[in-house]
Amino acid sequence: MSRPDAKGWCPGAYKPMMSGDGLVVRVRPVMARLAQEQVLGLCETAEAYGSGLIDLTSRANLQIRGVKEADHEAVLAALHHLDLLPDNPALEGRRNILIPPLWQDGDDTYRVATELVARLGELPGLPPKMGYAIDLQGGPQLSNKSADFRIERDTNGGLILRADGASRGRVVTVDNAVDALLDMARWFVDTNGPARRRMAAHVALSPLPAEWQAVPPAASQKPTEPGNTPLGAMFGVAFGQIEAAQLAHLVTATKAEAMRVTPWRLFLLEAAEMADTEAFITDTHDPLLHVDACPGAPLCNSATVETRQLARQLASQLPAPLHVSGCAKGCALPRPCATTLVGNSGAFDLVKNGRPWDAPVKTGLSPDILLEARGEL
Repeated sequence: MSRPDAKGWCPGAYKPMMSGDGLVVRVRPVMARLAQEQVLGLCETAEAYGSGLIDLTSRANLQIRGVKEADHEAVLAALHHLDLLPDNPALEGRRNILIPPLWQDGDDTYRVATELVARLGELPGLPPKMGYAIDLQGGPQLSNKSADFRIERDTNGGLILRADGASRGRVVTVDNAVDALLDMARWFVDTNGPARRRMAAHVALSPLPAEWQAVPPAASQKPTEPGNTPLGAMFGVAFGQIEAAQLAHLVTATKAEAMRVTPWRLFLLEAAEMADTEAFITDTHDPLLHVDACPGAPLCNSATVETRQLARQLASQLPAPLHVSGCAKGCALPRPCATTLVGNSGAFDLVKNGRPWDAPVKTGLSPDILLEARGEL
């Protein structure tokens, strides 16, 4: 089965998306990092003009939820004041860059990512959801995250540029990696890639130049988990949903110097130690780390079911991983999962080892039936 039509673009700050609880305003922090005053200011903005909820997305962005249309300009003004909108509207929408969280000033990740940010204006016109992974902290950590252009380590520690969907990449250096990426972007456009929207779909039908398929990437490695790291404390966020007041309290209590966001529903507080908190995940064995659930009804107009309360109840009953989706679009996890529950006309369909839009093995399941199953689905 094919995926139902999803939005062809992601929300941004200048181009928010309407949801069931109001506008969703996305903030893309440069280098996935916010200074302490920016974090606290973002929390104040979310409480003053939104619902007080902030999403931590799978693209390492932050989203203020529940903004009234009349308050959008005030939110933009607040974000400008916090220096969270450092470029013009056209470039802000292109800044879809993933990086692992433990980069340091001047290292390869920093050098390549900052050059890419500075040269976003040189990119040709690409589909709005296309993105980039600068994945240079050892073996790739971002292989399962959405990116069309991937700069990674090879098995000898060198750098390659790999098109998403290709098993091998082009040898590059720190100094020419962005030039090579711009070459690949122009090839994508010149070979009618925008008609297929994403790099993997295009590569499946349009062969890459041979020299761009020379070297395989290093073996993937496990991402960082909650706990202390060399740069600070890493905390988890159930379903990626943060209460602004709770985040502000944690940042203040730990005296964190800055916050780094990740695409794994984790954030790092620089120069902070792990703290006892019921608001965030601190245990690497917490089953909620392996459960995906979209906002569901009533926060999403496409959903016909509540998702996150059920996901919490099922987390300890069903073997991980688990995905609870409000509809067949599967926005929280548009990939195969061992167990996927899909909202359909107020009940749930069960998909095993598939994607939300794949054929279900059971249909019409109520939350009560799912809870009574106790891991026997």
